[in-house]
This record gives sequence, C-alpha cells and structure tokens, in this order.
Amino acid sequence: MHEFDLNNFYKNFVKEEYDKDGHITKFELDTPPNYNFAYDVIDRLAKEVPDKVAIHWLHESGEEKIFTYKELSKLTNKVANMFRDHGVKKGDMVVLVLKRNYQFWLCVYGLIKLGAVGIPATNQLLEKDYTYRFEAASVKYVVATGDGEVADHIDGACKKYDGIIEKFITRHPREGWTDFDTEIEKYSDELERVDTLVDEPMLLYFSSGTTGYPKMILHSHYLSAAHIMTAKHWHHVHDGTLHLTVSDTGWGKCAWGKLFGQYTCGATEFIYDFDRFNSAKLLSIIEKYKITSFCAPPTMYRFFIKEGIENYDLSSLEYACIAGEALNSEVFNRFYEYTGLKLMEAFGQTESVPIVANLYGMEPKPGSMGKPVPLYDVVLADSDGNEVQCGEVGEICIRTEGQYHKGLMKCYYRNEEDNNASWHDGLYHTGDTAWKDEDGYFWYVGRTDDVIKSSGYRIGPFEIESVLMEHPSVLECAVTAVKDPIRGQAVKATIVLTKNFKPSDELVKELQNYVKHATAPYKYPRVIEFVDELPKTISGKIIRKEIRRLDELKGM
Repeated sequence: MHEFDLNNFYKNFVKEEYDKDGHITKFELDTPPNYNFAYDVIDRLAKEVPDKVAIHWLHESGEEKIFTYKELSKLTNKVANMFRDHGVKKGDMVVLVLKRNYQFWLCVYGLIKLGAVGIPATNQLLEKDYTYRFEAASVKYVVATGDGEVADHIDGACKKYDGIIEKFITRHPREGWTDFDTEIEKYSDELERVDTLVDEPMLLYFSSGTTGYPKMILHSHYLSAAHIMTAKHWHHVHDGTLHLTVSDTGWGKCAWGKLFGQYTCGATEFIYDFDRFNSAKLLSIIEKYKITSFCAPPTMYRFFIKEGIENYDLSSLEYACIAGEALNSEVFNRFYEYTGLKLMEAFGQTESVPIVANLYGMEPKPGSMGKPVPLYDVVLADSDGNEVQCGEVGEICIRTEGQYHKGLMKCYYRNEEDNNASWHDGLYHTGDTAWKDEDGYFWYVGRTDDVIKSSGYRIGPFEIESVLMEHPSVLECAVTAVKDPIRGQAVKATIVLTKNFKPSDELVKELQNYVKHATAPYKYPRVIEFVDELPKTISGKIIRKEIRRLDELKGM
C-alpha cells in the first residue's frame, strides 16, 4: 500500500527547481483548472490523514478546541450546506467579522466550497465603515461575532443599506440575527463538490490604505496555492510544525500565515484568540504549547524584548519570521542574542504573497527584506519604468504579461482607475521603494510618496525611523518632509516618547545628534515634534499623509 507523503503533498500544485546548494530557483503554480483549496487540500487530507490535527485553537479565557482534518472537512461541509440553504450562491459577497474565533475558518472554507466570496473584516470597523463596504461590494450576507459592539454597528449600517439578505451571529445570540452555532447543527456533513474554477473569485479584502477610501482587492483561488511559497520557503513549515502567525483575521496577513499554505505543507495551525496584545501572555503561550514556527510584526518582537524575553523558555522555536513593516537591525540582533534565531523578513502586500523575502537557506542581512522570490520577476524601476542600477532607489515592480499574474490579485474590484495606475509599462507597481546591494539583497526605503527630497538627496524615512527607534526615549516615530526654503524639503520626525521621558529642547538636540552619528549627517531630522499618538489606519499603519496635512495647516 502506498504511504501518503505529507511533506511532498504541496508538489501537486507547484513546479519547483533548486540549485546545487538546495536553494529554490524556480517556483510556478501548476494547479488543475478546477483547483479549490477546501476540496483539494482540506478534504483530501481528511481522507489521507484524518486524525492529524489541522487547527489547535485557544481562547484567552482558556477555552480550547482541536480540529482534525476529518472534523474540519465535515464541519465545513455543514457550514456550506447551511449557507446554501439560506440562499448563498456562487459569487455572492459575504462579510466575515469574526476576530480570531474558530468560526472564521469554518466560514472561509465553507464559502470556498460554494464558490462564494468571503470578505474578511476587522472588528474595529464602525457603522460608516460597514455602510461603505456593503455598498461598494454589493454585500448580501454577513457573519459576525457577538462579542463587543460589532453587531450594533452592523445593525446601524443595515438601516442605510438594504441589500443584506441575512445576518448570522456567533457565540452570543441576538434578536434579528440567525444563531450560526446552533443553525449549522441542523445540516448534513456530506457535500457534493460544487464546480469552481481556479481563476474565479475567492476572497476580497478592503485595503487599509493611507489615502482615500479603502480599495477592494479581489483574489482568485490561485491565492491559496501561491501561499505555498509563503509557508514552505519563508515560514519553513513541514509535517510536525506547530505554526503560529499573529494577525487579525481581517487583514491579508491572515491569508499569509493562517489560512492556506501551512496546511498544504503539513503544518498544524495554532490559533491564539485574544482581544488585546499582551507580550507576557503570548510569550507564555509559545513556551507552554511549544510553538515551533512563529511569525509576527516587528512591533511585537520589540515588546517581547522589552518584556524580558530571556525569562521565557523558547527552546521549542525552530524558525521565526517577520513582516507587516520594515525591520530595524536592533530588533534582529537582540532577538538573535536571546534565542539563537535569525529573524527572516519578507515584503509583500495584501495584493500578493511575499514578493521579496529571506527564504529558507538564505543568510539574512539585518535590516534587509531579502531577495525576490522565484514566483515573481521583480525589478526596481524609475518613474519611466526603466530598471535602476545597484545602489539606486527604485520602485519595487513585478514584470507581468499584460495585467494578469497568478501570484497577484485578480484586480482592484470595480476600480479601473487604480488598475490602470498599478499595471502599466509591462509592470505591476507596488508603490514601495527600495535599493539593491551588490549581493542582490533589497533594502526598504518607503512608499513612493513618502520619499523625502532634500538638497538633491533622496531620503527614505525608514532608515531614520530605525535609528530613532534604537534610542531609549522613542516608543514610536514617523519621519516625513516639511517645506524648507533652502533645501526644498527638510526631514521631520514626529515622536511618541516612552513613559520615562518628557519633551524638552535638550532631548531634541540629543536625538538630532544621535541620528547624525548613526547615519549620514544630512539625514538628521531638522524638525522634531513630540506627540501623544501617531495617526494610524485601523490596521495599525502610520498615516504619514495625515501628518503632512496637519503640518501644512500649521504652516510647516
């Protein structure tokens, strides 16, 4: 009898090539025309390894659930049958506001089986945010957690938008809503496969952009296969891995680390369901449950270090990755000192899987994003679409044939203007800039509209922010440009101080000198402003455009 090889199962969906040192050099998607993650991965693994744990879910209250592949397959069949009986059809848009509740996974996979389109959303949205999303995507159904004020905001939005056919609620029943948890128990756990195609819509994300209304990012079923690159070659998961990615289910990062590739590559997904980040609690979870693969934003690693990471036994960790914002070398070095692990950074977007990354087998350079992943043909381009030389700053772009690429979103949904702005000159434009060193490593600079031009120099905000973050007085900071009659633009740092420091002219001078001695003197912030908090999107990204707008109002 042929023994099922879980470590090589992912090869059913991709073609790869390696060099003599074992480094990945080619990665192409090779899925059947009707590829569907919920059928071809979850249901297939339910047959081959039925008792293997797919999801280990832990709520911060102590509630805990284990889902084997057999259980996950049957539960998602029940959810699909329930949705279909309640009118959900292929192509219907369904908003999911479920925090890290395990019901999120059941809904996503159940909808994928039907060919409906899940729209993950954060529970931080307000009534006006739901109204905008419902109208923009013509949403027909919504599934929400009964925790907190989520249902109140949705009910308010439904008074302005009459397109919602039905509202489902989890964990806490509510009048006017269908109780998801009891309703699914009425349905069969058997489901005949629904016909879907790999290039049909699967997920839609609203981007948390720093300008204007959020854009709708529409992904096909290719996304779930493309994230094999994420799991296998960046997170380095395999049969036996217990992987934990820290991300709200409303963000694209959840698809990177909690929904697709990790399962295809044989890992068990550990879900820690919490409302507010607590570094001590999370470190204790890693220690207690012996997490082996971990991924989180740099901010969380900074808090781990401040918490006293050396006081926790993290010896189970085999691999640690970082994404969501650029990583400064101080965090890299301190984490390596305490754990012996080198943080593997990656860069990508909600529109993509990792574009540039420190893949398994690479030697990371602290502060570098790594090298282009072989799924994409990446180039650094100037404003005319021409490739720049090593050491020169250019926009991170992907060469595409026409507008469609299997590793990218299908499109900005219902937004021809932004599609045309992102795809031109034979390139997909990310809007982020970097420079490449002689070894081929990319170094992040900033968004195209964040680059500061002062006295003929092009200055990226990230480098200065990284230096400032190493100073003990700085909790958070954002570097932007202000008008300067001599230089055209001058560097400004907007800083949130740690609790042991207070604003003063002496501290301004100290920080300016600190930057002067750590990097090129012309890059130091000539203007420093101390604030209580920085303007951010609901996903936590700093809105530098808002800082610039406020500065203009002040005449800066």
